[in-house]
Amino acid sequence: MQQQYDSRNADIQVWVNGLCHRQEARVSVFDSAVQGGDAVWEGIRIYQGYAFLLEQHLDRLVESAHALAFAQVPDREEIKQSIFATLQANHMVDNAHIRLTLTRGEKITSGMDPRLNQAGCTLIVLAEHKPPVYDNATGIKLITSAIRRNSPQFLDSKIHHNNLLNNILAKIEANVAGADDAIMLDHLGFVAETNATNLFMVKHGTLYTPLPDACLPGLTRKLTLQLAQELQIPTREKNLSLTEFYNADEAFATGTMGELTPIQEIDGRRVINRQEGSVLTQLQTHFRTKISVYGVKLPF
Repeated sequence: MQQQYDSRNADIQVWVNGLCHRQEARVSVFDSAVQGGDAVWEGIRIYQGYAFLLEQHLDRLVESAHALAFAQVPDREEIKQSIFATLQANHMVDNAHIRLTLTRGEKITSGMDPRLNQAGCTLIVLAEHKPPVYDNATGIKLITSAIRRNSPQFLDSKIHHNNLLNNILAKIEANVAGADDAIMLDHLGFVAETNATNLFMVKHGTLYTPLPDACLPGLTRKLTLQLAQELQIPTREKNLSLTEFYNADEAFATGTMGELTPIQEIDGRRVINRQEGSVLTQLQTHFRTKISVYGVKLPF
């Protein structure tokens, strides 16, 4: 799995505290995102005229910024209007993806101290024509990374921050191994998530997912658990080992960029048992009914 350049994005407008052409989109070398990866972000999908889970994404963005003690954070309405203006400028109403970034802002001089940030936050809205990145028909292959996922004793994964180097190192391992992504374990050796998505498995009709201790409690993850409840599928959050995933009846990944994606192989072990009426098939079908229910209708 490798994302490809889409020529439709050649002339897109990007919001960097205002609209500009992608070739002119810049942040200062003094910006905190450049100085120390000091920023938070969200990925938002656009379906059929709706910004899916927009309010929930904004909740997490604001909470992450608050946890990092950002000052002069734009209010929700300002952020929403920036998103809508960017989408409208690019005529995007379906099959698009937004990378929404909020940095601590520009510093008066190079340095780590947040007191050097006196100009307020930098808001970036990058909207692209971009379908889901995984092939939901064939599924994905995973390997297990030697890189451990951060736990709250190091850097809490519940802060959706831009400091993604441990995820990138895991992705490099997957690339070298010829896999799509890499499973990251927690400090005790239990499965946390992949470098990019949350993980689920099914055994004897029960849906399992790792505890959200060393993994991001993703919004698609949360929705999947809700969908399962509506479909009366038993669910359980617990510590899960690789051995349990190797022997799962079904396994799949969830995330904004990939939706609900079947896993066909982990470390060379085939784990997917994809049949008509499977738990994953039921969840994927039900997921599609929620676009307008949990989406914010675009005002243009």
